[in-house]
Parts: sequence; structure tokens; C-alpha cells
Amino acid sequence: MGIGFIGLGIMGNRMLTNMSVHGEFNLAAAWDPSDVARSDARINYPALEVVGTVEEVIKHPRVDVVYIASPPASHRDYALAAAAAGKAVFCEKPLGIDVEQSQEMVAAFKEKAVLNAVNYPLANSQAADLMKAEIDAGQLGKINSVDIRLHFAPWPRDWQQDATWLSQRAEGGFVREVGSHFIYLTERLLGAAELLNTCAIYPEDDVSCETNVQAQIACNNVPVSFHASAGGVGPDVVEFTVWGEKKSYRLTMWDQLYSTTGDTWVRELSEIEDARQHGYMRGLDNLIAWYEGKDCSIASFADALSVQEKVEAILSGDF
Repeated sequence: MGIGFIGLGIMGNRMLTNMSVHGEFNLAAAWDPSDVARSDARINYPALEVVGTVEEVIKHPRVDVVYIASPPASHRDYALAAAAAGKAVFCEKPLGIDVEQSQEMVAAFKEKAVLNAVNYPLANSQAADLMKAEIDAGQLGKINSVDIRLHFAPWPRDWQQDATWLSQRAEGGFVREVGSHFIYLTERLLGAAELLNTCAIYPEDDVSCETNVQAQIACNNVPVSFHASAGGVGPDVVEFTVWGEKKSYRLTMWDQLYSTTGDTWVRELSEIEDARQHGYMRGLDNLIAWYEGKDCSIASFADALSVQEKVEAILSGDF
């Protein structure tokens, strides 16, 4: 599978690294508006053809899938250009900068019957597969509730400081960037989500992203509590808990899964030495299955639109 990269920032370079390690991808072409990013890519990946324009990536003869890892405001134009060229698209979330833009993208790809996917790597993990299998088999009994708890100090996180748009409400914020992963995971495990109520607090300026968000969601009558915040000092909190009558699961810090049937939490999947890297490789295996038309847990544009509708309603209070 030939991959064309649009964007060579944090996510673009992470994908380059992991696709190189995986070994089943042809790193065909890449572009970034930064001269430094393009120069670094030429040095680090000498077999990669670093080109001068987005159009060259999309129309490159060895590119089968266009991977879009640029800031959200550019996703629509790049994705539609790829669809017009008949190229499959693998995009970072969110699809567009608003729901209407994302609806346009879903409709365009459906009309042209072009393969489309959005990167929600958390839902490709073995932890997600294990929870899904046991929920579907009834091993947890009745699901009483789900808790999603996120806290970041600071936001954006230290490794994201160059991505200044993440701190701004127009494109960024932790609900879009992180919360969306867990809303997608919730819908994958329990079905379509319905927003019941929400409260989002913002700084007094008209630019900065949210600082504190609370929302109540329902998935097939299962109540889901969502709380996310930023600021203060202390370690980050990334926690997803499914409370079942027979068994409960807790996924913490993205890839550490625990279960309980009583008084103590027991680590699951401890045989996986590096759960983070293992998750990346599983995600890329899923990407190959997606491209080959096989069963996979890759999110489609329509799946990502469903998540974005909830995210934007949480942030705006308009639902």
C-alpha cells in the first residue's frame, strides 16, 4: 500500500516511524509547508519522495492512500482533492472544523464510493477488543454506567507546544483532541450515543479553548459521565471505566487495562511488553484490512462524524 503524507508534524512523523517499523507500507511521497520539516524527512527517510506541493502527493502514481495529518482547518480541501483523484483517505480527527463541513465530506466520499477512514488508534487496541468481546458475551452482566475522566496540566501537553492551534477553540481543545477518542470507544462498545446535558467553561477571551467540561451521555440506556479539565499541577488523568454488575473494566493512561470482580483491580494483558507500540502495530494491521475490504475496527468518515456531532454539541451546549 503506497502512502502519501500530508503533514510532517507530530502525528505525521509518528505515522512515518510506525509504518517503517511495520514493514508492509510503501512510504511513497510526503509534503509539509515547513522547509525544516521537509528537510528532516529527506534526511530521516531517504527512500521517501518529499515533494513541493500537496497536489504532487495526491497525484503521485505510487500513492494509493492519502494520509492527512495537517491541522483540522485544512482537512476538507485536502480530502476532497484526494477523492476527486480517486485516492483513498486516512485522516486524523476531526474531519472538518465544524459538523456541516464534515457532513459535506461524508457525502462526497459516499457519492464517489472512495475508501475513507479516520485515525482513532485507541479503539484498535487489544484492550478495546477484549472489553468489546466480553461485553457482547455478557461477561460483565448488566452495564450500570461508564465514567470518562480526563485532566491535563498543562494543555496542550508539553510535547504539543508547537501545535498552537490545540490551545484555541476554533480547531483545538482537549475535548476534540482527546475526548473524541473515548466517545468513539464508548460508541464502539455500547452503540450510538445520545447527549443529555452539558456544561463547558471557557476563559474570558474569545480565542482560548475550554478549561472544564461536564456532560451526561446515554448509550442504549447506559448512563455515561464525561468530565474533562485542564490546569493546575499534577499528573495527567486519562481514565475510562465500565461498571458492570458482574465485572468492571478500567482503561487508564490509554493502554493500561484493569478488571475487577470484587475489591481489587487486576492488571489485564500484562504479557504485552509495550502496550503502546503493540497498539500502533495493531492499528496498522487494521489499516491494511480496511484497504483490502476485510473486517476491521477502523473508523469511517461516517463514524467520525457521529463522534464530532457529540463533541461539538458538548462544547457549544447546542443539542
